[in-house]
Amino acid sequence: MSDTYSIYFAGDLFNHKDLIGNLLLSEAIEKESSGRYLCVVPQHLEQSTNRSIDIRNNDLSEVVKADLILLNFDGTELDSGTVVEFLFAKALDIPAVILRSDFRAAGDQERGDPWNLMCSGYPRTRTVSLNAMSWYQDAWNKGGGTSAILERFYGKLSKMINAEFDLVLKEPSLFDNEQMLSNVYEWALRFPGNGFTDLFSKEELRNLLISKKNKGSVLI
Repeated sequence: MSDTYSIYFAGDLFNHKDLIGNLLLSEAIEKESSGRYLCVVPQHLEQSTNRSIDIRNNDLSEVVKADLILLNFDGTELDSGTVVEFLFAKALDIPAVILRSDFRAAGDQERGDPWNLMCSGYPRTRTVSLNAMSWYQDAWNKGGGTSAILERFYGKLSKMINAEFDLVLKEPSLFDNEQMLSNVYEWALRFPGNGFTDLFSKEELRNLLISKKNKGSVLI
């Protein structure tokens, strides 16, 4: 069984804080896992077109190919693009870890997750929740320069996330036979429309599903 898994990063990438935070976390995850988890960060993907639909298709194709997905659920309102990627991944039974580092209260659940209840309760989904301000102050108060502070913060966070990756991979797949797996993925390539089906040949899809089965991310 392969010990290398691709992780799709789903979340905001609209300002310098998002971009640098994604970069630091992805590198920390790869370092802490000794290369077991390799991150696919959308901001690093080359976009050969300015057409919005092509950018959407490119990102969704990376979700299809991913072994796992990491979702940034920060903010008082979840990013709509992240929610779409989350539900698309869940339709494909891709193991997911949700990261919530925002300490603010949000959502419509009195006792439950701090986001909209329609994004809760899905199988093969685990959550890492923390108060980023508290963590930052703890890392800062231990002294040292910026590099040392970042190493403490992201080293601790990446350990927590990788532990959840390990656990969610052990949860049984919803697919109980290969025909179901094939049918769902073939349908998933059709429903986005606008040329999405053309991104995967039959052979590419077959090889992708074989790879996922060999890694144990589906049909455990």
